Amino acid sequence: MQLYLAPLEGITTYIYRNAYQKYFAPMDQYFAPFMVASEQRTMSKRESGDILPEHNQGLSLVPQILTNNASAFVKTASAIHDMGYQEINLNLGCPSGTVVAKGRGAGFLAEPEKLDQFLDKVFSWGQMDISVKTRIGKYDPEEFEELLEIFNRYPIRQLIIHPRVQQDFYGNKPNLSVFANAVEKSSNPVCYNGDIFTLQDYISIKERFPDLERVMLGRGVLGNPWLVQQIRTWELSGEKVDTGVLNLDKEDRIISDTVVRIEDMTCFREFHDTILTAYQNALSGDRNVLFKMKELWVYFLPLFPNGEKEGKLIRKAQRVAEYKSIVEGLFSSFGRNMLKCH
Repeated sequence: MQLYLAPLEGITTYIYRNAYQKYFAPMDQYFAPFMVASEQRTMSKRESGDILPEHNQGLSLVPQILTNNASAFVKTASAIHDMGYQEINLNLGCPSGTVVAKGRGAGFLAEPEKLDQFLDKVFSWGQMDISVKTRIGKYDPEEFEELLEIFNRYPIRQLIIHPRVQQDFYGNKPNLSVFANAVEKSSNPVCYNGDIFTLQDYISIKERFPDLERVMLGRGVLGNPWLVQQIRTWELSGEKVDTGVLNLDKEDRIISDTVVRIEDMTCFREFHDTILTAYQNALSGDRNVLFKMKELWVYFLPLFPNGEKEGKLIRKAQRVAEYKSIVEGLFSSFGRNMLKCH
């Protein structure tokens, strides 16, 4: 199974990707958060910095473009190609209201004729492999029948399907019936993406689709960075194993089910500290650094039972020194009960 890290805007930056690669089981591919392409603008310093080869050494990285303009796509993709990349990903999945209002991301799916014309132009360019990350429609899952016919006209490197419509955002359940139809009828390689938070979630998808060869993981890995190791161990042994991580509820991000033995938080602490130091070196001012770290704690905090008080303090922190003190107390509170690093 090929395992990919999903692009999460502002979170899975090169700083996060490098820290994850250092401390946890590596991904087969990492997808960079989207950059917006238009004919009037070039890549920003932040966007180009995130995909610079020197910032992603040792990682198999796929940059991602968000646009509904074929000329803008080709312009930006050409600049990315000049950096040495061979694959580019088209974002047809972002459900954000501001993105959709401009007919981009999942909003583009509501205009199948324009999408077809767009794909015809970008595939005619022919300088890079193009993969697509998509939802199954904007309003109704039935939209995907026509969309899949369009996708099948083009040599898509891999079709990454999040089987929700745009208006679901991240609610409701992934529509596995529509995904099953895609697995059967797609002329391009298919990748599953959506709601894999635990090893059991992965096993369920694998049992439902035994021939599936690609899975993209996102929020599940942010809240459980041991998930890939769990999957790899299960693939080798066929048995579920404790890897020292909590099972997290995928609906409300609270601890649920069984709390597995917590033995050693050293690895996770080093992972956190590496990210913090890297952001301090890359960004100016405590406010910018803390904004990045607070985003991550939305996913990190459920790893800490009874950490609600510290979570509130982290959200209120105004200085890095204050933040460090709170986090130090949170880690120290574990005492002997710490997560085991693998």
